[in-house]
Amino acid sequence: MNEPVVLERLGAVRRITLNRPDRLNAFDQAMHARLAAALDEVAADPSARALLVVGAGRAFSAGQDLEAVQDERDLGAVLERHWNPLVRRLASFPLPSVAAVHGVAAGAGLAVALACDLVLAARSAKLLLAFARIGLVPDSGASWQLARLVGPARARGLAMLGETLSGEQAASWGLVWQAVEDAALSDQALAVANRFAEGPIAALVATRRLIDEAATGTLIEALARETEAQRAAGQGAEYAEGLAAFLAKRTPNFANLSRHEGTPA
Repeated sequence: MNEPVVLERLGAVRRITLNRPDRLNAFDQAMHARLAAALDEVAADPSARALLVVGAGRAFSAGQDLEAVQDERDLGAVLERHWNPLVRRLASFPLPSVAAVHGVAAGAGLAVALACDLVLAARSAKLLLAFARIGLVPDSGASWQLARLVGPARARGLAMLGETLSGEQAASWGLVWQAVEDAALSDQALAVANRFAEGPIAALVATRRLIDEAATGTLIEALARETEAQRAAGQGAEYAEGLAAFLAKRTPNFANLSRHEGTPA
């Protein structure tokens, strides 16, 4: 029996593959458990510097395996047990993350991709929220992500009509970072993850936090948060290396710095 989630080391990048291709990588309880364990392993790995999430087979993920929850009377409890912790974990992961979306990314599967820092989508990918088709509402943070990324009018259309977006249209709407040729998706997503891995990890994670908090805060609050984040960054090893490299007219070598302590590894 195949592992429902596969973890690989690709240099400083850790690639997690959702691996139930016969079910379009729809999640059941075993898949949730294995993914949580894989994320724990990556977070604890001092040599890991970026996370890449992909899907096996013909899809990124079709979201929840409905057959696995057909006897559940409280779908809110399913969210509280599995999906909400997963999305929170990805959105606050200690490493920058990339999702590479091909084929179908539907429902909570799309929400998983959007919880990563950057999403690259194959041009032919099909992104959709099909909750309304079965009498449900968007979950796993999808309503918040859509309203924030594409605006309330488009969010309502996508969620209430269950419309499908191609990867190319999703990029033009700002739902994903970039649409790429199908055959190039794997290589380009890994290249972006490697760029993250070579960068200043603490500064990148702090940047993500500032942008997320800006979605619900005021300019005055953003100025205060930026000031505190910049104060911490300015006292860190990444800035010391970045400044030294700038003055010496060389490329900074952030990869030699520990992402945990901010000191030379």
